[in-house]
Amino acid sequence: MTTTGTTLVIGATGTTGSRTAAQLTAAGHRVKAASRRATPVAGTEPVPFDWYDPATHAAALDGVDRVYLIPPLGDSEPAATVLPFLHQARTVGVHRAVLLSSSAIPEGGPAVGTVHQALPDLFEQWAVLRPSWFMQNFTGTHAHARSIRDGGIIWTAAESGRVGFVDAEDIAAVAACALTDEQAPNTDLLLTGPEALGYDDIAAIITEVTGQPVVHRRLSYEQMRDRLTTQMPVEFAAMLAGMDRAIAEGTEDRITDTVQRLTGRPPRTFRALLEREMRCSS
Repeated sequence: MTTTGTTLVIGATGTTGSRTAAQLTAAGHRVKAASRRATPVAGTEPVPFDWYDPATHAAALDGVDRVYLIPPLGDSEPAATVLPFLHQARTVGVHRAVLLSSSAIPEGGPAVGTVHQALPDLFEQWAVLRPSWFMQNFTGTHAHARSIRDGGIIWTAAESGRVGFVDAEDIAAVAACALTDEQAPNTDLLLTGPEALGYDDIAAIITEVTGQPVVHRRLSYEQMRDRLTTQMPVEFAAMLAGMDRAIAEGTEDRITDTVQRLTGRPPRTFRALLEREMRCSS
């Protein structure tokens, strides 16, 4: 184990933040777990944190030398909020930052892409995690998981496009390495699972493993945008529907060896994740 200082994990109750905090503490690292309500997270020091309340930032950063950044959810222009925080972090002694972005957003791209672009000039030690779509989108609280539970349907505008879906546990394992390895990656890391699957494939695997019939229903870009607009701001809905359209065009049909290279083990398959969740719930 590499000895480190204290890591601030922002979004420590979320999909990747909770898993990153757990993996860091299991390895003996000190963690401050940041969330709006300072929710207790096993093995950590919980601290209140709200991206839109700068009064919470100084206490969260106190005594911290590295930070795991999950940008404010649903914000189409997070740089306005995140960059002032990062300048403050650097001023108080944070020297390593690991940012969660997306495989669909390049450096300098929309939304978190602007934060990605700024990170190397702010910190000598850094990494940007660019995971593909989460496998947990089909099992947690995501809209796909809800529509599967409610009606056995996955709605997308992705047509037959394939995605290298990745397990959030594997994202967290890479995050933990990027935060604590002696040498920081100092690059962006494209994270995928071991296979590229279409939404028809996902529906078939869920049906086979769980016994619940699930189908993929194909929508147009406009239909998907309008469906999402009932759940979120229209700008963000349009961006997400546009990502589906990009999947249809093949932009996510790829796999990488990043998880294996950084963690020393292969990424988990979607079938293995479902089987594990079935065992845990039985």
